[in-house]
Amino acid sequence: MRIVIALGGNALLRRGQPMTVDNQRENVATACAKIAEVVPGNEVVVAHGNGPQVGLLALQQAAYDAVAPYPLDVLGAETEAMIGYLIEQELGNLLPFEQPLATLLTQIEVDRKDPAFAKPTKPIGPVYDRDVAEKLAAENDWTIAPDGDKWRRVVASPEPKRIFEIRPIRQLLDAGTVVICAGGGGIPTMYDEDDAGQPRRLHGVEAVIDKDLASALLAEELGADLLVIATDVDGVYEGWGTPDQHRIESASAADIDGSAYAAGSMGPKVSAAARFAARTGKEAVIGSLDQIADIVAGKAAGTRIGA
Repeated sequence: MRIVIALGGNALLRRGQPMTVDNQRENVATACAKIAEVVPGNEVVVAHGNGPQVGLLALQQAAYDAVAPYPLDVLGAETEAMIGYLIEQELGNLLPFEQPLATLLTQIEVDRKDPAFAKPTKPIGPVYDRDVAEKLAAENDWTIAPDGDKWRRVVASPEPKRIFEIRPIRQLLDAGTVVICAGGGGIPTMYDEDDAGQPRRLHGVEAVIDKDLASALLAEELGADLLVIATDVDGVYEGWGTPDQHRIESASAADIDGSAYAAGSMGPKVSAAARFAARTGKEAVIGSLDQIADIVAGKAAGTRIGA
């Protein structure tokens, strides 16, 4: 079975946890122990978030003012390589030596006219108290938004349209490689506008693509049999946080609406899962990383979304 696994940010760094390499490695090792359980007999692709990491790099490079700040697309590429390295190494410590692993930097095209550029919503970086967030926003020309009882920087999150490296990803997968790609939603890129017949040039964009939507597109273009969106809860809940909350065991893509859930957490996951199911007729599951073996085996785990 061909499986795309989208790791949530919690798999790399828990909320409020210091962003040290040791903490990230420990969390990645825990995630990889679960992923390794489903590699035998399957073709596995791993995508992942990068919000805290790209935000940290932005803060670090802002402290060095001898050169202009690096744009988000470059920082995104750096985090893809860093996180891919950790995942490769920890999976390699668990799987047979003969199992090939590869991380591929992944450029994803977005539309320059996407309305998301006028309304930043994607949280990146650490959480702050409101007064600190407002001070940083004023100093750095950031847009900020609430995140629970804290505040975070938010940036544009345009829709993913095309994965440029889809052919080498397929080739690696066909050769039996576990592929780590589309990290952080991939590197957002677009072409220059047409200019008097001149060749168009591809360049990066100051944005962050939603990891779950990018993973859904990746799974669709790879012809995946299953999309697993792994998070820190065991499924999608109705009435979350109320005495009547209950997990949705299964739903059709037509009957579940991502806009009914929190935009900064479960909403994009539901939208991505429903999109994949509707377009492919295959199943997407939102659930806990701890239950991934049961999810892949088709057991009653997570929230299953079908066409």
